[in-house]
Amino acid sequence: MKVTNTPRRVVDAAITGYQRHISPRKGYRCARGALHGDQTCSAAVRRIIRERGVIRGIRPSVMRFVACYQAATLLKLVPGEVRGVCCCGPIPIPFRF
Repeated sequence: MKVTNTPRRVVDAAITGYQRHISPRKGYRCARGALHGDQTCSAAVRRIIRERGVIRGIRPSVMRFVACYQAATLLKLVPGEVRGVCCCGPIPIPFRF
């Protein structure tokens, strides 16, 4: 899908940069993506912004991060060996599953 307006392009470029340069170096994926086996938060937010625009995409993007936080909370309750950090907010939220 081609991104046409300037705010969408800026946000899309920022997410693309994150996905290409930062995310591969982290060594883990977002809690919601890990729990449900679907898109990571960055991929989901990128899709939301492309489809709805920056302003109309704010609420669903925030809801996605809330769902990721909830997934991290659930994963903390399940003992296991895989560990990571949730992508929600400026403070990393540890989880394990």
